[in-house]
Amino acid sequence: MATQDLDMIRKSYAALPSKISAARTMLGKPLTLTEKILYSHMAEMPSTAHARGKAYVDFHPDRVAMQDATAQMALLQFMSAGIPQVAVPSTVHCDHLIRAEHGATSDLEKSLVENKEVFDFLASVSRKYGIGFWKPGAGIIHQVVLENYAFPGGMMIGTDSHTPNAGGLGMVAIGVGGADAVDVMAGMPWELQMPKIIGVKLTGKMSGWTSPKDVILKLAGILTVKGGTGAIVEYFGDGTASFSATGKATICNMGAEIGATTSVFPYDDGMDRYLRATDRNDVADLAKTVREHLVADAEVEASPESYYDQVIHIDLNTLEPHINGPFTPDRAMELSEFVKAVKENNWPAELRVALIGSCTNSSYEDMSRVADIAAFASSHGLKAKSEFTITPGSEQVRATIQRDGFLQKMEDIGGTVLANACGPCIGQWKRHDVQAGDRNSIITSFNRNFTGRNDGIKETHAFVASPETVAAFALAGNLTVNFMKEPIDGVMLEAPAGKELPNGGFVPDPDGFVKPAEDGSTVSVLIADDSNRLQALAPFAAPKAEEYVNMPVLLKAKGKCTTDHISMAGPWLRFRGHLDNISNNMFIGAINYVNDTANAVKNIFTGEYAEVPATARDYKARGIFWVVVGDENYGEGSSREHAAMEPRFLGGKAIITKSFARIHETNLKKQGMLPLTFVNAADYDVIREGDRITLDINALAVGANLTAVVNHEDGTTDSIELKHTMNDQQIGWFHAGSALNLIAAKSK
Repeated sequence: MATQDLDMIRKSYAALPSKISAARTMLGKPLTLTEKILYSHMAEMPSTAHARGKAYVDFHPDRVAMQDATAQMALLQFMSAGIPQVAVPSTVHCDHLIRAEHGATSDLEKSLVENKEVFDFLASVSRKYGIGFWKPGAGIIHQVVLENYAFPGGMMIGTDSHTPNAGGLGMVAIGVGGADAVDVMAGMPWELQMPKIIGVKLTGKMSGWTSPKDVILKLAGILTVKGGTGAIVEYFGDGTASFSATGKATICNMGAEIGATTSVFPYDDGMDRYLRATDRNDVADLAKTVREHLVADAEVEASPESYYDQVIHIDLNTLEPHINGPFTPDRAMELSEFVKAVKENNWPAELRVALIGSCTNSSYEDMSRVADIAAFASSHGLKAKSEFTITPGSEQVRATIQRDGFLQKMEDIGGTVLANACGPCIGQWKRHDVQAGDRNSIITSFNRNFTGRNDGIKETHAFVASPETVAAFALAGNLTVNFMKEPIDGVMLEAPAGKELPNGGFVPDPDGFVKPAEDGSTVSVLIADDSNRLQALAPFAAPKAEEYVNMPVLLKAKGKCTTDHISMAGPWLRFRGHLDNISNNMFIGAINYVNDTANAVKNIFTGEYAEVPATARDYKARGIFWVVVGDENYGEGSSREHAAMEPRFLGGKAIITKSFARIHETNLKKQGMLPLTFVNAADYDVIREGDRITLDINALAVGANLTAVVNHEDGTTDSIELKHTMNDQQIGWFHAGSALNLIAAKSK
């Protein structure tokens, strides 16, 4: 496929030198790479520096990417705004709705039948509004974007939290909710709080079993799941050029697991090689002309502490393979430490399933290294002792590794090739080897391992590692075997070699992409009147002060409450385009602080415990609005805006927490919900079952705290001080009922 949107890239590079020069003059100092990209994409150049972590800034991203699960709601919102065509290059990628069960061919065929109306809707709305459409089977959004659209120095937003994958090609790519995508597709500026910048210095060179995945696994252990919140992670140092662009993409992809806004690498020869290998010589040639602007200024690398808000050093020479988990992606252990921890913590030692691939680790290089391990194992009579699955990242990668014999080598040791889709990584996995209550272990080269995420079974202990480590454990069949030091059935494994890029070039995917119509005005969007999967959106109503008086606490969530807990994926993905139906999964995974149980809250009117969505619907039917109370880093994980839209739809008015994850807090603001945090985190303990909370929305103002009056069932009252991060524009969204209401009003 010819390079897409080349004129846009050419114009971006032509303007880059003058914009960066202006930013350097205005700031009066050398620039980090992050600053170069951000300031060159601002809606207007400021007269003074935007304060990191404080100022809200308007940007004009170069493009938008959406996957099929989130695109449904994003495009339903776009349609309701009454805009004839997208203002920036945009694409839809069908990768989330394909369930993994038996194998690539049968799973894809079944998905095309099961999801026909959704795929038809996405194809028709894309054709009508000028959006590029990637058909089911073409590949996972982030791999396809890397192969076709990402370019050094660009800026992109995507309706998926792992959009930062494109940082592997030097792009600032940020995961957002669908309402943010609507802003950009409508030609409006997109707002982001000016991020802080964490500098990660890489020195040396990896060798042996160590891979780029181990860099981010180690960093997750250092920063934890919230250590990158509100920050962009910028990698620098001589070590950055020592490994491939796809290896860099792996690291950037999983930066979402530390809460980072995004991650980015400086331009180097590895990026040039990847652009040329994916038939983008024209982009590579253009990038060379502005190469000095696609890296941090020399002074930054010489004195990083003067330019970054935090600096972390990782020595690639001494980096060991890591395994993270279970149940959280930031519990990081080196291999030798991990095998001991399995025994000490009584984690299930038998490995049931080893899974490689996903958007994080499905490149040609990843697959080539696993194939190298498989070939060595076969030559020594070894086969996988666990179930072993392979998920290629795109049809281009799948066809190429089939041509080069990699798939056959993996199948020879017992591997099963799944469809070019997300599958088990996002809960679209129909396991037949376990049932609820069965304590078991799996290990994946994916990015997340929250409880029940992969298979819906809370007893599954999911660990995250590199594809090489996953393949070695598949051969061992047991997580207590240190394969770097211990033989497997008398055979010592050798570290894999692998190839960065195919010698014969990539095998292109001739059928995966569908261009939009030249004139979409006559194209009809396909939504059946009786559909239970697609539903046109009705605008949310503007708030009234009396609705915020004596609101019952629907749920006080305990501990980790991710977007998976708030709006589960898996089988619920089928309802991502139907707000009413998918709202039946609202908070069903969140743990109630009162009874330490999921999906069981007390209805203050009946006195009985019931499922959370049913209780919320009862309150809504009575005309009663409610609030939810949460713990630290509430809303971490996926970008899914359903986790904000469902509470809004079922009568929620405010979410009060100790702290928020970035994307989810923005999604709440966009949908007209109040995201509030305790000024004193200990006030979380003040909230009891049966409490009612009153908020004065007339007092909502920039920088001003709100007071929550908490009325307890015993007749006593507490007053709690709450803060928010809303600016004037966001308060405008709130008073309009949602950000979309304002967009629709402007378009009319």
